[in-house]
Amino acid sequence: MKKWCKAIILSYVAIALPAMAAGDIDAGQVKSVDCIECHGPGGNSTKPMFPKLAGQGEGYLFKQLMDFASGAREGIFMAGIVSDLSEQDMADMAAYFASTSHTPGAVSDVLLEQGQKLYRGGNKETGVPACMACHGPSGAGIPAAKWPSLSGQHIAYTEAQLADFANGTRHNDMNGMMRDIAAKMSKAERQAVSAYISGLH
Repeated sequence: MKKWCKAIILSYVAIALPAMAAGDIDAGQVKSVDCIECHGPGGNSTKPMFPKLAGQGEGYLFKQLMDFASGAREGIFMAGIVSDLSEQDMADMAAYFASTSHTPGAVSDVLLEQGQKLYRGGNKETGVPACMACHGPSGAGIPAAKWPSLSGQHIAYTEAQLADFANGTRHNDMNGMMRDIAAKMSKAERQAVSAYISGLH
């Protein structure tokens, strides 16, 4: 597993990814004022369907903003917001949210065991790899590969993203990696792992 994970990481990091301007944290804090309504102060959303941005990888956040702007990631509401942002604005905002700390979530006892099993060991019978292979034991992600932090994310948001990857509605994952994984997961598995992720820290 470790050798496989290392090989995957190196291959992704080696791929030419979109160049990113250096972000200014202070400028990003000012520019992100309008984000508070949905994503909360410092990026700690209290609304389950809006993701926590606090502590997320800078490169990942920048890529998502760029993807919303280009249409690579669908989202009518976000597309309208980013249409007025320059690449520098996006870099500044990504730097700011990456500098903040996220608030931890809580794990449902009912789903804890199944979610933990999937996150840490995957499902060999259906070919679902362990989530921690790419997102880390504590859900911190791998910034160099632009693989996101999942730690403490809202259950509803994570579950919705997995469902969107599974049905192809969301398709801005590199080489279809998440689409392939999510499609192999049952709805119950997506619910369980989303619940487990919410308590990771």
